[in-house]
Formats: sequence, C-alpha cells, structure tokens
Amino acid sequence: MILNLFRKNPSSDAVYAVYTAIVAQSRQPVFYADWGIPDTVTGRFDMISLHLSLLFRRLRVEKQAGHEFSQALFDLFFKDMDRSLRELGAGDMAVPKKVRKMSEIFYGLMTSLNEAMDRDDRPGVEAVLRRNVYPEAESGHAPQLATYLFAQYDKLAGQSLADIAGGRLELAAAA
Repeated sequence: MILNLFRKNPSSDAVYAVYTAIVAQSRQPVFYADWGIPDTVTGRFDMISLHLSLLFRRLRVEKQAGHEFSQALFDLFFKDMDRSLRELGAGDMAVPKKVRKMSEIFYGLMTSLNEAMDRDDRPGVEAVLRRNVYPEAESGHAPQLATYLFAQYDKLAGQSLADIAGGRLELAAAA
C-alpha cells in the first residue's frame, strides 16, 4: 500500500497531455495577430479558459468519469496559474488572492459561454466574448471566434471519453 504513494499515476500523464494540447491550441498566433485577442497574460489566460470551457462542456455529459477528469484538469490549470504568477513575480501573499480572482473569472466565462451555447445562440456567444475576452475597441473578430468555438465544440463532441481520458485530444487549427 505504501508503494502506491510512489507510483506514477498514468491518469495524471493523460491530464497533463490534454492540458498541454489545450495550451498549445490557445497559443496559436492567429488568435493574437489576426483575431485581435490581446497578446498579454490576460489574453492568453482567456484563450486557455475558452478552450478548457469547451472541453469541460464536452466532459459534463460523461457524468462521474467526465467529472473526475475535469476536476484533475481544473486542478492542473490552477496549479499552472499559481506557478505562472510566481514566475511573474507575484508575492507569496498575493498569489492565493489572484488565483481566487482568476477562478472567479474562469467560472463566469465558462457559465456564460455554456448558457449561450446550450441555446445555440451565436450572438449570445459573441456577446460573452465581447464582455470577457475582447477590449471593447477590438471586438470586431468576436463573430469569427464564436464560429471557431462552435466548430471546436463539434470536434470535441465527436471524440470519445476514452480517447480524451487517455490523453488524446484533437483540436482543429484556427483559420
């Protein structure tokens, strides 16, 4: 039993692989160079949040197994945010407050996005993007990003839980 504490958990490898794929997808230059997402820490956080929201939306239909994978992915995401804030020089006392604020922003974005997508409401998704992702002066690409999000969700919906939980996530390049 004590040896279990020292064994590598294969599911953590899968969670890490999926998270790495989400981060790589979120860093596509087209988002920042062509679609007006600010190439800032906040803009990159927003793009990771959008992609994770889509994946969590996909996993919620899987009940307990999807919930467990989502929770592990969520934990890794905020562990990474904590690490990133520390690397950026945030003090030890400030990091928990900043991470809590980031989690509130994430939940707000995910909830709003889910509600609009549940209604198949493209203008609603565009409004969510304008409120949460784009600076007001640069929201002209919100329709393009909304179309991309719906297409990505459709791609995720076609992937099995076994593949996702096995660390295999397929996302289409933004065009």
